[in-house]
Amino acid sequence: MSGYRIERLNNLIQEKIGALIVEGRIKDPRVEPFLSVSRVKVSRDISYADVFISGFESESIVEKGVQGLQSAAGFIQSQLASQMHIRQTPKL
Repeated sequence: MSGYRIERLNNLIQEKIGALIVEGRIKDPRVEPFLSVSRVKVSRDISYADVFISGFESESIVEKGVQGLQSAAGFIQSQLASQMHIRQTPKL
């Protein structure tokens, strides 16, 4: 798969997850709206994606937010699948 397509997919996933966080659609109380997706790295075969999170709050609040996002990974993946029209949605 071309590097350009993977880069576009990285940016699209970063944008969609960021929008879910800011809009408050993730109902886990540990996920603060001050968390941001700093980078997404999709594997070459699009089977999985690593999502890197940063935040403006203290380290402990960011860690709790990451735990909340990990528990909501299935919901986030289903939202990505419904919003993006690709054959295989990467596992987060």
